Amino acid sequence: MVAYDIVLALVCTTLIFLILVLLFLLCKRRSIEPEDNIITRPTIRAYTLTDIDAATDGFNQERILGKGRLGTVYGAVLGMGDVVAVKRVNPHLVLSNAGSSFSSTIRSLSSAHHPNIVPVIGFCEAPGERIIMMEFMGMHSLDHLLHQDQHDGSASGTTPLLDWKNRVRIAAEAARGIECLHEGTAPNIVHGSIKPCNIMIDLSFHARVSDYGLTFLAPQQWRGLVGYLDAEYWIDKGGVCKASDVFGFGVVLLELLSGRRCEEGLIVKWGLPLIKDSRVLELLDPRLGVPSSGMGPLVRLAKVASACVSNSRKSRPSIVQVAAILNSLEMEMEMEMEIGP
Repeated sequence: MVAYDIVLALVCTTLIFLILVLLFLLCKRRSIEPEDNIITRPTIRAYTLTDIDAATDGFNQERILGKGRLGTVYGAVLGMGDVVAVKRVNPHLVLSNAGSSFSSTIRSLSSAHHPNIVPVIGFCEAPGERIIMMEFMGMHSLDHLLHQDQHDGSASGTTPLLDWKNRVRIAAEAARGIECLHEGTAPNIVHGSIKPCNIMIDLSFHARVSDYGLTFLAPQQWRGLVGYLDAEYWIDKGGVCKASDVFGFGVVLLELLSGRRCEEGLIVKWGLPLIKDSRVLELLDPRLGVPSSGMGPLVRLAKVASACVSNSRKSRPSIVQVAAILNSLEMEMEMEMEIGP
């Protein structure tokens, strides 16, 4: 009987011990799980000029992807084989911004992470050099896709003309990217140069906003900005702000609707009267027919564009409001396209 009691006591003790161990392991696992589920953002890296020189083959002309008002963009291959885009700021802008806090500003911009944003992943600051490294999208800008010559079916290297469904989707995705800059970062980021050449289309054919927050490099340079910045910027010297970004995005919407270039603001003077007089059909890109889903989504898109470019900064909608409407239009158009006429 005594032996039975001893065995029973040992069994109970063992069970209690196992239960305690199990509870300990469960508690430990739960305490670790939240950390495992945290989405870690890559830390921006400072590169040496030697690193950049090697990645671009000495800034080889054959690696140039494009040139803009701020600098030249090169395709670069890092040591591990990763392909990135390298923007080499124009020398005269480097000299005029010698006292600016380049590295701290770029580090701040790298906090922007969103599926519809081109992330900043590195930089280089050296005597006479300011370089920004970004993820490589591997495709063209919206400006190229929207304003290229119409696809003729030949092997000319061009891509097919953007249809209405893709244009509405690109508009909604770009709005979501700008919304992240305006409201999803701390501190908030003002883009300062919203236009089709700063909206990239990646290999999955999704829109990504690029070149944001770089106006500090050329605060007095207006080349390439005429027509994309509002009257308050030019007349009242109001500087760039969230409202001026919304104005630029409204111009982009007009370009998506009409297929026309901005032409230093002429598109606004031409398009606004058509929208206000309910003549949206005359506004639409003549290379495309009326969508099978009808005019409804495009009329509402035109009204959003009008609200962005016709109102003063105080009366202009926020990008949050614009993105909400465009998200709705995107879903509506996709559903109607699937159902068909």
